[in-house]
Amino acid sequence: MVEAAEALGGLDAVVANVSALSIEQSEESWKTEFEVDLMHSVRVVEAALPYLERSDAASITTISSVSGREIDLAAGPYGVMKTAVTVYAQGLAYQLAGKGIRANTVSPGNTYFEGGFWHNIEQNLPDLYNQVLAMNPTGRMGSPEEVAAAVVFLASPVAGRISGTNLVVDGALTKGVQL
Repeated sequence: MVEAAEALGGLDAVVANVSALSIEQSEESWKTEFEVDLMHSVRVVEAALPYLERSDAASITTISSVSGREIDLAAGPYGVMKTAVTVYAQGLAYQLAGKGIRANTVSPGNTYFEGGFWHNIEQNLPDLYNQVLAMNPTGRMGSPEEVAAAVVFLASPVAGRISGTNLVVDGALTKGVQL
């Protein structure tokens, strides 16, 4: 990141998009989720902050999950750490507002792409895939492009007054009211 920021003359936005997707109920899964999902997000933000502080359009976007918002098949280490990522970003929004740095979260629902997690489930556990697919009122999973559009919007100056929000991109999958 340092090399990119210096080569490009600065940094306006950082996106912390990492996950171990470790859902097993083992101590090792908890450690992996903490280290990968939460701490890698913290580390990328910490590395970006000196550059973001010099930007007049600075933004941080963390990627969480609907599993961090409500109990689902991924409850446990994955869901808990995705919740932590969201709370971390909301804390950053408050702490960094005076420096003109915005922080938000995007929480995707099930996102399908060739070679990805849900493609693998479709190929190897078709009953589970169809069960999960049936839960979404739209009748389909999202695409990486749909999630990316939300990230680009929140990272852009067009969203200059939005900070501390969790934008859920799930096609009405989640049923809870976000207050």
